[in-house]
Amino acid sequence: MQGNKLKNYLHLHFIVFIWGFTAILGALISIDAVPLVWYRMSLAVVFIAIYFFISKKSFKVDKKGLLKFVFSGIIIAIHWVTFFKAIKVSNVSVALVTMSTGAFFASLIEPVFFKRKIKPIEILLGLLVIVGLYIIFNFQSEYTLGIIYALISAFLSALFAVLNGLFIKKYDANVISFYQLLFGALGITLYLLFTQKFSIQFFQISVNDWFYLIILSSICTAYAFIASVYVMKYLTPYTVMLTINLEPIYAIILALIVFGEKEQMSVEFYYGAFIVLLVVILNGILKNTSLIKNKFKKK
Repeated sequence: MQGNKLKNYLHLHFIVFIWGFTAILGALISIDAVPLVWYRMSLAVVFIAIYFFISKKSFKVDKKGLLKFVFSGIIIAIHWVTFFKAIKVSNVSVALVTMSTGAFFASLIEPVFFKRKIKPIEILLGLLVIVGLYIIFNFQSEYTLGIIYALISAFLSALFAVLNGLFIKKYDANVISFYQLLFGALGITLYLLFTQKFSIQFFQISVNDWFYLIILSSICTAYAFIASVYVMKYLTPYTVMLTINLEPIYAIILALIVFGEKEQMSVEFYYGAFIVLLVVILNGILKNTSLIKNKFKKK
């Protein structure tokens, strides 16, 4: 059991690295956030459906499950739209470090759904993330709009993680992912129809954008989405959210390599990012220490 947890924890880190690359793709793709997310979710649904047919998996789910997936699918769609908006109006580094507040939001939301007391250490670690962000944005105030979009995205990400922590107890990760992406894509489709945003130009995508969208929807969405839901069988939503805080670290390194000077920030920014990384490491140490103590108590 302990080995299984470690395996899934390492798998989660690999998924988070992929999500860090997602931000790079979001910056490279030239289309706006809403159509970007529509293409991402729609193509991902196709890829997962193909996987279902090849592996002969069932699409069956009860009506209550469908309603749950409609709600959570819309949440993930809005989360991604605000996430890519944050990148478009600021940059990868600003958007992703702000997203680290998701751990703080998760520490407040999770106890409500899982009916447990709020742990002081979770609040403390969440507040440390806030301190890191304060240090960063006290010197990078020109990115205010990007910060707002990223904060909204972080809250929705935390809510989504907590909900999936509940869903995975009853439903298969593949089924959850398929229907959430499907309903998220349908939700954006209705929005685009209502606002009359569908046009010939909407479907005129450059070859480069198509290439990046394929990678984004297959590896960074279809695979990573299913895998992230699966690991929640073994890890708590709070641990998942704190580990996701490593996403900005991976993404910042990748962004500096890909975009160079555009992503270079002030020294204070990196001080704040260091605090975020320190919180993630500290959480891992505390969680592992707790698991080891429980193991010896059982013996």
